[in-house]
Amino acid sequence: MIISKVYNPKTIEQKIYKLWEKSGFFNPDKLPREKKKKVEKFVVAMAPLNITGEAHMGHALENTLLDALVRKERMNGKKVLWVPGLDHAGIATQVVIEKELKKQGKTRFDLGREKFIKRIWQWKEKYSNIILDQLKKLGCSCDWSRTRFTMDKNYITAVEQAFLQYWKKGWIYQGERPVNWCSRCQTSLSDLELEYEEKKGKLWYIKYKLKAKNAKRKTDYIVVATTRPETMLGDTAVAVNPKDKRYKNLIGKKVILPQVHREIPIIADRLVDPKFGTGAVKVTPAHDLKDYEISLRHKLQMIQVIDEKGEITKNAPPPYQELKISEARKKIIEDLKKLNFLEKEKNYELSIPKCYRCDTTIEIIPSKQWFLKIDKLAKKAIDVARKNKIKFIPPSRKKIYLSWFDQIRDWCISRQIWWGHKIPIKGVEDVLDTWFSSALWPFATLGWPKRTKDLKNYYPTDLISSAREIFYLWIARMVFSGIEFTSNIPFRNVYTHPTILDKYGKKMSKSLGNVVDPMDLIRQYGTDATRFGLIWQTTGSQDICFDEGVILMGKKFCNKIWNATRFVLSNKPTQINADFSSLRSPGGFTQIKNLTVADKKILKTLEQAIKSATKDLENFKFGQVAQTLYHFFWHNFCDLYIEQSKKQLQNPKLKEQTSNILIYVLLTSMKLLHPFMPFITEEIYQKLPLKNKKICLMVESWPGSK
Repeated sequence: MIISKVYNPKTIEQKIYKLWEKSGFFNPDKLPREKKKKVEKFVVAMAPLNITGEAHMGHALENTLLDALVRKERMNGKKVLWVPGLDHAGIATQVVIEKELKKQGKTRFDLGREKFIKRIWQWKEKYSNIILDQLKKLGCSCDWSRTRFTMDKNYITAVEQAFLQYWKKGWIYQGERPVNWCSRCQTSLSDLELEYEEKKGKLWYIKYKLKAKNAKRKTDYIVVATTRPETMLGDTAVAVNPKDKRYKNLIGKKVILPQVHREIPIIADRLVDPKFGTGAVKVTPAHDLKDYEISLRHKLQMIQVIDEKGEITKNAPPPYQELKISEARKKIIEDLKKLNFLEKEKNYELSIPKCYRCDTTIEIIPSKQWFLKIDKLAKKAIDVARKNKIKFIPPSRKKIYLSWFDQIRDWCISRQIWWGHKIPIKGVEDVLDTWFSSALWPFATLGWPKRTKDLKNYYPTDLISSAREIFYLWIARMVFSGIEFTSNIPFRNVYTHPTILDKYGKKMSKSLGNVVDPMDLIRQYGTDATRFGLIWQTTGSQDICFDEGVILMGKKFCNKIWNATRFVLSNKPTQINADFSSLRSPGGFTQIKNLTVADKKILKTLEQAIKSATKDLENFKFGQVAQTLYHFFWHNFCDLYIEQSKKQLQNPKLKEQTSNILIYVLLTSMKLLHPFMPFITEEIYQKLPLKNKKICLMVESWPGSK
C-alpha cells in the first residue's frame, strides 16, 4: 500500500478523532469484550479544568500523561473510564467576569446578583466548549458522554447532601474568628488559597512603657519588635516566651499601649520565638492567627482595628480612623518618632500573603464565617495513608500529605461571593468554598448521592492526578470526603505531575510574558509531536524547564516513523495474518528457522523494549518510556534493521520472512507508541495490510499482554 510522501498532521488528526468517537470505545460500556470473561476496570477522574479560560501547558502535560496511561490500560483489555469535567472555580471566575465588566466601566453591583450570575453562565457556555474542544485536539480519550460540571443540577444535589450530613453530625458551625481576607474580592480565603511574595520591608522596635508602679530606674519600658505597626492599635497584650530569662520578672506586669493609652498585660506563651526581634512581641488577636491562638489561652479581648475594605476602624484613636493601612502605618511611625517611642528600625525580608486570584495583599480580620470541624475527618485521611491504602507518586508526596495535617485547623467553608454553591440554610447568602464541592469529585461525578450503576461499577477510582499547587487544597479533602460519604477511599493512586516552567526556570505567567500556549504548539508541530515532547521531558523531576526544541524533535520523530512506514509498506502489498503467531508463540522467534543475525537481533531488542516500556509506564516513568521507544525505533529499527533488510529483501529465500518481520516490528512499535502518539500510530495502523484487523489500534492488545 502506498501512502503520501510527507506526514501532515493537519490532514489526519481531525479525521482520526472522528473515527475514535464513532467507534464508541471511549465509553467503557461499549468496548469490545470476550463474553463470560471477568474484566478488570481502570477508572480515572480528570482534574476538572476551571472555566476561567483556555487550557494551559499544565493542563496539556497532565492530560497527556493521563491519556497515555488510559490508552495503555485500554489496550491491556481493561474496562477503562476516564471522566472529564469542569470546575466552576468560584473566586477565580468571579474575578475574571468582574475584570470584563470593569472594561465597560461597570461592577457586579451595577448588574445585581441575578444578572451577574447570568453573565457567568454565558461565559461558562462559551469557555466550556472551547476547553473540551482543546482536550479533544490534545487527543484525550475521555468518555465525553459522562462530562461533569460542578454546578450541574445533580452536582448541586451532591453538595447540599454533603453539607447536610456534616450539619446533622454537628460538624458545621458558625463563629467569629480571624480569617484571611481579600479586600478586593471581599471574601475570606483559606491558608491554602494564598500565595506569598518575598519583599523587602522593615522591622520596627517600639517602646511600650511600663505602668508607673511597675517601672524601674534603669528601664521603664519593654521593647517590642513588629513588621506591622498599624495593628498595634488593636493590641491586647505583650507576650514573651516563658523560658526567656530576660523577661521573667516582667511577666504579669502591665504596660501602657502607645497612642492608645490602654493598659495591657505582659504574658508568657510558648508560641513566642525568643530569637525574633527582642523576644517580646505585641499580641493583636483580631489581626494575627497566631496571636488569636494565644488570646484563647489567656482570655484576651479581640479588638478589630482594620475593616473589610482595608481601612482603620473607629475602635482606633481618631487620628487614624478611616485611613488606609499604608497611610495609617506611615502616620503611626511618624507619631512614635515624635514621642520618642520608636527605638530603631531595621531592614527585614518579608513574606507577604497575596490572594491567589487577584494578587491583593491579604489582611487578617475577624469575620463571622461557617466552619467545618476537621479533627475526626483528618484522622480517617491520615489512617489510610499510613496503612498504605493510597499510593503516592512520587513517594515523597506521602510525607508532605501527612505533614499538612499537623497544622490543620477547622476549615472555613464560607465565601462572601456571588458565584458558587449557596450554603443550604435559609437566609444565608454566603456560598461554599470551591474546594468543598471539588472534594466530592471522584464520587459525585459517578452519581452520588444516588446509588447509580456508575457508582457501583466504577467507584473507587484507580487514579487521580494533581498539580503541586493544589495538592493540599484538593487531595486530602477528597480522601476524607470519600471515606465519610462512601465509606471507601476515592482513589488508589495519587500522581503529582511536574510543574512546567519557562526555559529559564521561572513560573509561566501572563505578567512575565513567558506563557506558552499548547494549542500554538499543536498548530505548529502537530499533536503527536507536542505530546511526545512533553512526555520526553517528564523524567521524575517535579519541575520541567520547557524546551521547545524537544517538541521539534518530536516532529522529526513523526517524520521518521512515517518514512519507515512508507518503506515497509512498499515491500508488502498483500494482506498478512495480524496474529504473527509464529513470532509470539512459546519460545517466540527462537523457534523460527532461517532467521538471520539481523532478524534475531531486532526481535530480541524489541522484546527488551516491550518489557522496559511496560515496566516503566506502570511506574509512571513517562520520559524513560519515551526515550526507550525513540531509541529503539530510530536506531535499532530504522538505522540498523531497515538498512540490513534492504539486502535481505533482494534474496528470494529471505524476502517473505523479512517482510513479515518488518510488518511485525512496525505494528508492535505502533502499539507501544500509541499511548504517546495516538494520531500517527492510528493512521498507520489503518493502512497496514493485516487480516483480522480491529476497528481501531486503540483497542488492539498491548504487546506482551495476554
